[in-house]
Amino acid sequence: MTKAAAAPRLQRALSLWGLIFTGIILIQPTAPMPLFGVVYQEARGHVVTTVLIAMCAMFFTAISYGRMARAYPSAGSAYTYVGQELHPALGFLTGWSMLMDYVLNPVICTIWCSKAALNIFPDVPYAVWTVVFAVLFAGFNLRAIQATARTNAMLVLAMSCVVVWMLMATVRYVLGLPAADAAFFTQPFYDPATFSIAALSTGTSIAVLTFIGFDGISTLSEEVVNPRRNILLGTVLTCLIIGALSAVEVYAAQLVWPANQPFPDVDTAYVHAAGRAGGRALFHAINFTLIIATIGSGAGGVLAGARLLYGMGRDNALPRGFFGYVDPRRHVPRNNIILIGVLALAGSHLMSYQLGAELLNFGAFIGFMGVNLSAFARYWLRADRKQWTHLVPPLAGFLICAYIWWSLRPVAKIAGAAWIGLGLIYGAVKTRGFRGHLVRFEVPPET
Repeated sequence: MTKAAAAPRLQRALSLWGLIFTGIILIQPTAPMPLFGVVYQEARGHVVTTVLIAMCAMFFTAISYGRMARAYPSAGSAYTYVGQELHPALGFLTGWSMLMDYVLNPVICTIWCSKAALNIFPDVPYAVWTVVFAVLFAGFNLRAIQATARTNAMLVLAMSCVVVWMLMATVRYVLGLPAADAAFFTQPFYDPATFSIAALSTGTSIAVLTFIGFDGISTLSEEVVNPRRNILLGTVLTCLIIGALSAVEVYAAQLVWPANQPFPDVDTAYVHAAGRAGGRALFHAINFTLIIATIGSGAGGVLAGARLLYGMGRDNALPRGFFGYVDPRRHVPRNNIILIGVLALAGSHLMSYQLGAELLNFGAFIGFMGVNLSAFARYWLRADRKQWTHLVPPLAGFLICAYIWWSLRPVAKIAGAAWIGLGLIYGAVKTRGFRGHLVRFEVPPET
């Protein structure tokens, strides 16, 4: 037996529903709630519309992710797809860009959870909370993937109960209002007094954070049973479930809180809407649930980021000895998990939540555009038989994602470009001026 064959690998243990539960936790069942106030402000009240537009972009992109996972059931995800279908150097730069997404997600989750915890326990220093949550995010992922899946299922169930509570409270609140005309119920979708294409575009570029994380599903391709089928189904179903749930959640909040009334605090606007609908009990329940949801999202970011680093390390795009290591007992990329946990702790003291979120979107959308182009190249340009179903989704996904990416604020583009520049410098040094091989892709077994 060769050394390569004897090396520990990731373990195929996730079912389709285990994958969907993990995907929902990666995104969060309560994903639009923390963003509600900011999107409401930027989109001039059209939160539901921005969420639905973002869902269209993610739906088409989810199809591309699923189809590429059929061709390459690899933990490297977007990095592998772009590198194999377009060019290895482009694949490396895509992976390098996506690292911003996967590494910054635990960073902003650490920041948000630590500040939210301060509202409950103000006497505990912020620095202590950052250590607690960074360690928690990493600790969840040092267990075997089956244990992580079980935890995800319990988190989904708990958060779903609170969402149902919010929706029931909203119905009761609206029924108690004086009789309203049809415009009251359609205003969350379209308000002629405030509608603006520019405002809608800016709001959508933020609202798309609702779906950030769904792409992490494809990084689990080496831990899913029947990945060529289940990654496509899991990615698309997760996107649709979250999109429908998010639209309903923000619609409920907008019915409760009319457009002509300012929020006491934009960052916690949804919590105040919940308090109006269901009183102090629901106010505190939503507060606590958002902390739990963000813990799940932060842990999910570590999970996906560790797999991306593993894929790049195994292919020697990053130093293989460290990044390509798999724990022989739990079959998880231990070194990468610990590294991202350390970066989450450090980042929580070096940047703001807003900057982290904007940079996250920069890297994520480069990956999304790359995956759509890869699916277009493989299933349309190189296909023997042309089918419109292989043409429309990747092109539509690319164009919508490109438009949203272009709508990002200049600060995100400048900082993101600097990160890409660092990747180019690393690639040039590694290949001695791009004269050598930057990446050597390894295709994992499916059993």
